[in-house]
Amino acid sequence: MDEQQERRGGGRPRRWPRPWADDWADDWADDEPRTAPWPWRSTLLLTVLVLAGSTFAAHAQQGERAALDPFARVLLLVACGLLLWRRRHPVAVVFGTAVTAAVYLGAGYPYGPVFLTVAVACFAAVVAGHRRAAWTALGILCAVHLLVAHWLYRWLPPAGDAPASFAQEIVVTGWVVAIVAVAELARARREQWARDRAERAQAARRRADEERLRIARELHDVLAHSLSVINVQAGVGLALLDSDPDQARTALTTIKSASKEALGEVRQVLDTLRAPGAAPRAPAPGLDRLPELVEQAARAGLTVEVLGERPRLSPGTDLAAFRIVQEALTNVVRHSGSRHARVHLERAGAAVRLRIDDDGPATGADAGGSGNGLAGMRERAAALGGTIEAGPRPDGGFRVLAELPAEKREDR
Repeated sequence: MDEQQERRGGGRPRRWPRPWADDWADDWADDEPRTAPWPWRSTLLLTVLVLAGSTFAAHAQQGERAALDPFARVLLLVACGLLLWRRRHPVAVVFGTAVTAAVYLGAGYPYGPVFLTVAVACFAAVVAGHRRAAWTALGILCAVHLLVAHWLYRWLPPAGDAPASFAQEIVVTGWVVAIVAVAELARARREQWARDRAERAQAARRRADEERLRIARELHDVLAHSLSVINVQAGVGLALLDSDPDQARTALTTIKSASKEALGEVRQVLDTLRAPGAAPRAPAPGLDRLPELVEQAARAGLTVEVLGERPRLSPGTDLAAFRIVQEALTNVVRHSGSRHARVHLERAGAAVRLRIDDDGPATGADAGGSGNGLAGMRERAAALGGTIEAGPRPDGGFRVLAELPAEKREDR
C-alpha cells in the first residue's frame, strides 16, 4: 500500500533509503576505483564514533595519557577523512591512516577508536586485492607501537610514562590478527562470489548458444525439407501446366500443403522465442509422423520404403530421429538422382539405429547434402550422446547411419 502511494507517474515505487547498509555494502562492490561511489555516510558515522570514543577514552585514561588537544582532534579528523578515498585509493588510504595513528600514538594521546580507522582502511585494501600494502601498513604501525611502548616512551609525552605490559602486547597482537583474519575472510568471500557470478554468466551464455543452435537446426530442417518439396512440385507444375492441367493442379495442392505445414512449424519455433519456458502449443514431431514424411517425399517423386517397427523413444530422441530422417530424405530429393530410398529402423538394446540409403548417383557436387544439413544431424546426435555417419556407399549411392540412445538422460 505504501509503495503504491509513493508511485509517481507510473514509475517504480520509491523505497526508503538505507544509507548506512548501502554505504557499507559499497566496500564489497566490484566497481572500478575511479567509478566507485564516495562512502561519505559510513565515513561520517565513523568520524562521530571515533571522536566520541576518543573523548570517552581521554576521560578514562586521564593522568595516564596526554589530554586531547586541538592537534589530537586534527589527527582524528584526518584519519577519518582519509576513509572517504578507501575505495578509490585503498593503498594510499591504508598507509595514511597507519601513519596518522602512529603520530597519534607517539604523541602520547589516549588509546581508543583511532585504530578503528586503520582497521577499516586495512579491510578495504585487502578486499580490493592490495594485501601486501595492508600488511605492510599494519606492520609499520605495530613497529611504531613497539618502539614507543618499550623504548621511545622515555622521551615522548606524557612525562613519567612506563613501558607497556606484556598483557597489553597480547591485546595489540590479537587486535592485529583479528583485523587480518576478517579482511582475508571478506576477500575470500568476495572472490568466491565473483567466481560464482562468472560461472553463472558463462552457463547462461552456453545455454543461449545451445538454444540458438537448436533453433537454427529446427528452422533449417523444416525449411530445407519443405522448400525442397515446394521446389520440385513447382518444377512439375510448370512443366505440366499446359499438357496436363490436372497433374499441375496436384502439384500446386502439394505446394500449398507443404507450405502450410512449414509455416505451422516455423510459427511454433518463433513462439518459443517470444515466450521462453512456455509450453508448446503443439507436440514436437517424432517418428509417429514418419508416414506423413513418406507421403511428402512421394509427392516430390521419391518412393520411400520403411523397414522395421517404430521403437518407443523418449521425446528428445524421438524428435532427433525424426529430424535426421527428414534431413536425409530432403538430401535425397535435392542431391540424388535416385527416386527410391530406404529407411531402416532397429532397436538394439538401449540404442536405436537409423539407416537411410539411396541408390544415387549424385546430381551435383554436394552429394549427400550440404554442410549445414549434415552438421545439424551430427549436432543432434552428439547432443544426445549418439553418433552419426554419412558418406557414399561402396556399391554406389549414399548412406546416413545414426545411433541414438533410446532414452535421453534429461528425460529420465
